[in-house]
Amino acid sequence: MRDLILLTCVTASILSISGAPSFAPAPQRFHQEMARSFTRSQGLPDAPIQLLDASANQSLRVFAAGRWHEMTSDRWTENIALRPSSTGFTLPEHNGNPLEVPVPWREVTQVCRQSDSIFIATATDLFSVINGKFASLGWPSRYRINQIAVSPEGTVTVASNAGLFRQRPNGWEPTPALDAARRAWGVKDVLGVAYDSKGRLWFVTRAGAACLTGETWTMYEGKDGVPWTDFSGMAAGPEGELWFGTHLGVIRFDDQGWHYRQGPRWLPHDDVTQVLVDSRGTAWFATPQGIGQILRTPMTLAAKAERYEAEIEKYIKRTPLGYVAEAHLTRPSDRSSADPQDSDNDGLWTSMYGAGEALAYGATGDPQAKRRAAQAFEALRFLQTVTQGGDHAPPPGYVARTIRSTDLPDPNIGRLEHDIKARESDQLWKAYEPRWPKSADGRWYWKSDTSSDELDGHYFFYALYYDLCADTETERDRVRSVVRALTDHLVAHQYVLMDHDGKPTRWAIYGPQFLNRDPRWWPERGLNSLSLLSYLSVASHVTGDATYDSASRDLIDRHGYAHNAMYPKVQHGPGSGNQSDDEMAFMCYYSLLRCSTDEALRGMIRYSFFRYWLNEAPEMNPFFNFSYAAINRDAHVTNVWGTFPMTPWEGWHEDSMRTLRGFPLDRLNWPHRNSHRLDLVALPPVRSQDLDSPDGRTRGHRTNGKVLPVENRHFTHWNTDPWSYDYGGNGNELAAGTAYLLPYYMGLYHGFIEKPTN
Repeated sequence: MRDLILLTCVTASILSISGAPSFAPAPQRFHQEMARSFTRSQGLPDAPIQLLDASANQSLRVFAAGRWHEMTSDRWTENIALRPSSTGFTLPEHNGNPLEVPVPWREVTQVCRQSDSIFIATATDLFSVINGKFASLGWPSRYRINQIAVSPEGTVTVASNAGLFRQRPNGWEPTPALDAARRAWGVKDVLGVAYDSKGRLWFVTRAGAACLTGETWTMYEGKDGVPWTDFSGMAAGPEGELWFGTHLGVIRFDDQGWHYRQGPRWLPHDDVTQVLVDSRGTAWFATPQGIGQILRTPMTLAAKAERYEAEIEKYIKRTPLGYVAEAHLTRPSDRSSADPQDSDNDGLWTSMYGAGEALAYGATGDPQAKRRAAQAFEALRFLQTVTQGGDHAPPPGYVARTIRSTDLPDPNIGRLEHDIKARESDQLWKAYEPRWPKSADGRWYWKSDTSSDELDGHYFFYALYYDLCADTETERDRVRSVVRALTDHLVAHQYVLMDHDGKPTRWAIYGPQFLNRDPRWWPERGLNSLSLLSYLSVASHVTGDATYDSASRDLIDRHGYAHNAMYPKVQHGPGSGNQSDDEMAFMCYYSLLRCSTDEALRGMIRYSFFRYWLNEAPEMNPFFNFSYAAINRDAHVTNVWGTFPMTPWEGWHEDSMRTLRGFPLDRLNWPHRNSHRLDLVALPPVRSQDLDSPDGRTRGHRTNGKVLPVENRHFTHWNTDPWSYDYGGNGNELAAGTAYLLPYYMGLYHGFIEKPTN
């Protein structure tokens, strides 16, 4: 209790000093990153890429095996006019005419353009073509040239194995840099150099990156956010940004910081040998497996949402009822091969999808959103009706996890053996038959042993659908009927979900006889108490039946459920504990505080929500942040020590928007590697290990204290661990855009994002 008092007082002090954080609704428009790879299938030669070149008014050119190739209509074709001679190297001048210079083409490593001048580098020599005149620049051949750059004023700077050099009238002058600690940078093995669009000189070494502004050098290392320093070169963009090639991915630096791109989502191969940025700001990368392209195109958040919506409709919705989870691809990366299968949590994922559509309709009045929400409601309603009337029917109100057609193979085959094996590591795991009973009409298998996270999703969705989409009394009655049947089932069976075998399901356990008195259930006490109180609040709100309020008050007064809910997660600080619990908890907090009229309960739960949100704030999760801010942004809690604001700390809105904007359009499960990065800090053992993983995992956060951005991770839902460094996959699964759509529509509905103009 003393810790709670101190936390409350410290938090109140911080907020009273800084003032309540303010925000303006985020604009719809932003720049979306889009990646593309080009290989031999698009006409590139079957040879290593030697050079990238682009002038101000022409598209990218690629030099490989002595031939220049240019892209036309998404195909690469050879430019015959630019074939080199046996002794020289041919390239176009700015006017497009061929220019042959007496440099062996095999030795050329870089072509650098500045205004009407062209500079050509080999590993040991440097030449210029100015006003059509070819000249050697007298580079000392004993030093290896890694990259050259030319300032707006025409100063040539060389990154070499002997350090950084600038051309002077009397020759080449070493240009070391001193940081604030008087350490010398750039005295040897400088890996890349560039002048940005503001005329500032940059160079990179294995120690990091350095920038000269006026006479002052600024150095960036891993602790400053540089992800990786095995550089292969760099290039400047037209709006102040810089791109860095490395032998393990690429990096962009801009006014938002450092951004790492690695893996097949972003590149054809991680070993980037050369990088170039064209006049439009599109970055191009030479790799051993082709050319990579990353462009940043203007887009709106609404347009991004529509792309995900279209993908869900076309590839992911399953059965005529339209269940939404993810889709397996029979051919990796080929969406047309999508073959969605039943998911263990179809009810949960479809609920979260439907909740987003309900919020979309509430925010915009878009009839398409209402149609989608109504389809989700009918799909979830069917999970309740399909369980009744067959040979293995549970008590009325029971909802199935999912369904699958009986035209498909029987999922019960081999299932009992699997469950018996699972019980060896989980004493409460159920082994029984059939886990997949048949529906009364024989058309469907429905999956039993429904869990608590399924119910959390159902109630979360039903309350929103009832409030925002059920426009007629008939529609409202359908929602009331479903909610009443499920809630009455729980009440009638002492707050457990009773399966067709006459026993509770493995996880849907809410009764005090378990949570308060069975030592095996102490880890679930807080969260399941919160869940049940939220269910009863939703049931009372939707049906208008005060019986559910009375049941809630009985659990609070006689069994301490409000006190249980003050500690809903077993954890040891940010990054610890079960991540699936977080997704469940935020749905339940949001539902309870929206629907409950019990002010004493609401006051306690508001504070519980605040403490939970503090634990999750570093995750930059827009669903968590918007759920919390929608309920508590202007709220206060009063206790015996005073009245305190529950306002979220500064940065919640900016973090949420960065995540929404950063969501890759490509939702395929590509792998990501981050464990080598220099800007990461490992979680201490107390936060990185749980009872179910005593050996720990490679987990941590960036040096700013926050988890990796969404661009460096892949996850299908918000229950994936965001503190992990590395993510597997091979592009054979397409995730639904629900993880974006739900927080985006929630942000629209609650005014955190500006409404789309059409």
